[in-house]
Amino acid sequence: MKRGRLRVLLGAAPGVGKTYEMLEEGRRLRDAGVDVVVAVVETHGREATAAQLADLPVVPRRRIAHRGVSLDEMDLAAVIDRAPRLALVDELAHTNAPGSPHAKRWQDVEALRDAGIDVITTVNVQHIESLGGVVEQITGIAQRETVPDAVVRSAEDVEVVDLAPASLRDRLAAGLVYPAERIDAALSNYFRLGNLTALRELALLWLADEVDSALKAYRAEHGIEGTWQARERVVVALTGGPEGETLLRRGARIAARAAGGELLAVHVSGQDGLRSGSPAALAEQQALVGALGGTYHQVVGDDVPRALVEFARSVDATQLVVGASRRGRLAAALSGPGIGATVIRESGDIDVHMVTHAAAGGRFALPRIAGGALSAQRRVLGFALALGLGPLLTWLLVALRSPESITSDVLAYQLLVVVVALVGGLWPAVFAAVMSGVTLDFFFVAPLYTVEVSDPLHAWALVLYVVIALLVSVIVDRSARGSRAARRAAAESDLLAAVAGSVLRGDGAVPALVARAREAFGLSGVRLVAGDGTVLASDGEPVRDDRHRVVPVGERAVLELHGADADRAVVSGSERRLLDVVVTQLAGALEQADLQRSAREAAVLAETDRVRSALLSAVSHDVRRPLAAAMAAIGGLRAAGPALSDSDRDELLDTANDSLTTLTALVTDLLDVSRIEAGALAVAVQPVDASGVVLAAMEELHLGPGTVDLALEGAPIEVAADAVLLQRVLVNLLANAHRHAPTGAPVRVTTSTLGARAQIRVIDRGPGIPPERHDDVFAPFQRLGDADNTTGLGLGLALSRGFAEGMRGSLTPERTPGGGLTMVVELPLAEPERARDERIDG
Repeated sequence: MKRGRLRVLLGAAPGVGKTYEMLEEGRRLRDAGVDVVVAVVETHGREATAAQLADLPVVPRRRIAHRGVSLDEMDLAAVIDRAPRLALVDELAHTNAPGSPHAKRWQDVEALRDAGIDVITTVNVQHIESLGGVVEQITGIAQRETVPDAVVRSAEDVEVVDLAPASLRDRLAAGLVYPAERIDAALSNYFRLGNLTALRELALLWLADEVDSALKAYRAEHGIEGTWQARERVVVALTGGPEGETLLRRGARIAARAAGGELLAVHVSGQDGLRSGSPAALAEQQALVGALGGTYHQVVGDDVPRALVEFARSVDATQLVVGASRRGRLAAALSGPGIGATVIRESGDIDVHMVTHAAAGGRFALPRIAGGALSAQRRVLGFALALGLGPLLTWLLVALRSPESITSDVLAYQLLVVVVALVGGLWPAVFAAVMSGVTLDFFFVAPLYTVEVSDPLHAWALVLYVVIALLVSVIVDRSARGSRAARRAAAESDLLAAVAGSVLRGDGAVPALVARAREAFGLSGVRLVAGDGTVLASDGEPVRDDRHRVVPVGERAVLELHGADADRAVVSGSERRLLDVVVTQLAGALEQADLQRSAREAAVLAETDRVRSALLSAVSHDVRRPLAAAMAAIGGLRAAGPALSDSDRDELLDTANDSLTTLTALVTDLLDVSRIEAGALAVAVQPVDASGVVLAAMEELHLGPGTVDLALEGAPIEVAADAVLLQRVLVNLLANAHRHAPTGAPVRVTTSTLGARAQIRVIDRGPGIPPERHDDVFAPFQRLGDADNTTGLGLGLALSRGFAEGMRGSLTPERTPGGGLTMVVELPLAEPERARDERIDG
């Protein structure tokens, strides 16, 4: 019997529409003539899902009694007896009730497939076994019901039912996922926007890996060896040398440019040059690969370039990152093309990035004008060409000599001199010219085999020959000097642009300029030292006191240069000019840093002045009113004397008492906010029952069940907090919420836990505050949204946030679904086994 096919609808979270999609597909196939039955579907009370289920044939469930409770489970035997072409099975990760044929529903699905029945099923990404730990880290919730990865991977089709996190939260807020009593808790815990975004990415990446495995299997079955660039994979070749970190970070940046990009590092072990790295360096680079989210691989191969390319092809790499060769030019000329060049030639359709690094000598340095125009290597090569090609040319011309060949012989030697001049410059060309002249006279000018010239015209021709060779050599030498000067000018322009850009960018300008100066002048170390001896910036090796050059930078610092070239670095005029530019830019950068520091200090002073001005304004307005009322009441009592009636006396005393109470609260708030601003708030942290503090705050405000709807966790939640400060926070939040809540709409208070944190949410259905103004409500001395300016100084929320942060927590506003404002107090959970009173200077 042919085994049934499996199609899995994978979702990032409940409510994305997996069951609805499954039923909709079942209806479509039924209309197309396929025998479809509903084996088991959970509607969770969702009307749209139930409507899709209405006219589909359903196999009745089996009732199982367990500990006095009747449970409904899929009737596996009935579905197999019914023998449909397709069965719809919801919630693949479900655990069956004791007494069922199998412990897990996925085992029931396997039995249906063994019976030749096709199955469409649903599962959420958090239920895939290999992802359980990752999901727990994201959501703080451990998953008890899981499905082995192999079961899901065995499906012929896996499809992600996707919904944007914001849209899912909107559906949840509208009551389309959970009943009303579960909405607030769900929004504040599992269905937080960050959680949903991470779970969505996890589902898409898991499916991408599954598609990748299927693609590899397809290519293997059909013998396809070429690279299919369906996904960005970057392979970094590691040698164990110091350049490894540079290559890895460059590879990681390349991989990060494309969504789902992968980073793979490979080291070819063996006896070749590329593999002679330090084991300690390789271990550090392997750890860095893991930190960058990549994987480390090691292969064995005698031919390093071929091993690298073969590995890249085996993993379907699209990019290959190789470091520039650490060999010098002479070594490269003697040993042929390096590994990088060979990899480029054999890579085919894989892009190769040749990355320079410090070990390759590729750091920026100004070309030197002093000395010979051509390098010593080129001069040596010129002499070698003269010594090697001269005898070979002589042997060839002597073998072909005839009375009429003297002209071609002269031109052949002239060509030799020109070639030597082009390669080695002046002195190798002079050497080649003299040797060629002597050789012509000895082998080709009568009398032969003597260094004599019988015809004066022949002597003159030899002189002209040497002169022409010298002129060509001079031209080549001048051309080389001009080329080097042009490169020098370009390098100077690059340096000037770099230092100017560093100053314009501001941040990090001083270290960047110091590093650029060291590289440009080829120094071992450079540091910038303030007048008091403080090192402001340094680059390279530590500056040795016994050998360094000091260059003043304005009046407040000096630039110390040290290294093999430090004595020469400021000799030539052009280099001195460039050093002056660097010094000027450093002085400007230091001045800019001073200005920025002054601006920050001024901003702090301005903020202090703003708070002081607001404080004075508040004191002059809010404090004066209760003070004036108290004074008037006391004055009335004194002026009336015994003639005042008992009722009038009581009224004046009540007025004075209320005014003084209000004044005391205002002064207390002012002192509290001043302590928070000064960082002197004392907090006594200990385990506190969150529910108890909520009830105490309600009692203080005289708020009862008719005005506050409590949805507290069943089990006590102990938070690490100061009970007094936490009660002050909740009193402020409840008072604000009660004041803004519409008539007949009670304030809702919920408690919940998420990982190692607890949340207390105060929810109102009032007018709310636009999201862009959420931070404004915590500014002192304002009453955003308050129509009444007689209720205090506007310090309540500022104090509440300060108190929450003092207890290592937070206070954040959120939009209430359907309208209103939700204030979320988040605090760390207490650790009972180690709980103790703790004093925190906040």
